[in-house]
Amino acid sequence: MSGLPEPLSRLIGELKRLPGIGEKSAQRIAFHLLQGGPERAAALGAATSTLHEQVSRCGVCGNFTDAQPCGFCRNPSRGDTMLCVVEDPADIAAIEKAKIFNGRYHVLGGVTFPPQGDPEEERSLASLLQRVRDGRFEEVIVATNPTHDGEAAAAWLAHLLKPHDIRVTRIGIGIPMGSELVHTDETTMAEALQHRSTL
Repeated sequence: MSGLPEPLSRLIGELKRLPGIGEKSAQRIAFHLLQGGPERAAALGAATSTLHEQVSRCGVCGNFTDAQPCGFCRNPSRGDTMLCVVEDPADIAAIEKAKIFNGRYHVLGGVTFPPQGDPEEERSLASLLQRVRDGRFEEVIVATNPTHDGEAAAAWLAHLLKPHDIRVTRIGIGIPMGSELVHTDETTMAEALQHRSTL
């Protein structure tokens, strides 16, 4: 941006790279940090600089966590008969807002199906199949986004999971095609979970 100090322009440029942040939002955030004094900027900087050191993927489900395994996997009050498969960790937060699912989660970390040689996606898929073989799951809920890729992933997962004699369902009514779970309100998410369909 012309006329702005280079450090401020650089910050605005970095903020614009974040999802959902456009030029105006990036400027507002940058000016807010600048006007808020060095303490506010330092707190944000410290929080982001240690993020990758302190947060990793859960070795069981693939969710983001600061302890192994994550809180969902450690929680003894969650049921062991239902497994909800999502694309990204942010989708877990969307489902939890509905307050009706109390089972376990598995994060795919991608939705290219069949996997095209991505080691992380292949590891996640292998881990999912191992969990189904070793666990007591009676139902796997496929909660991928209702997009073309999400639907393709759901069909592929159903194909892989059916030989394991397990009920495979798909979240249904309420979430429009082309949308993302992270932007779904609690009521719509609850409706989708309650009206899931067998794949």
